[in-house]
Amino acid sequence: MIENVVEFFKNLPPKQCATCGEKIEEQHECYGTQCNSCSEL
Repeated sequence: MIENVVEFFKNLPPKQCATCGEKIEEQHECYGTQCNSCSEL
């Protein structure tokens, strides 16, 4: 059962910034929706 959960998170697509669409370099399961550049505006 644990192995299936790990595989689920490994197979998530990369997160994209909600503002500019750029790939976010952080964990896919985190709650942030903007890249560093857009969140500092």
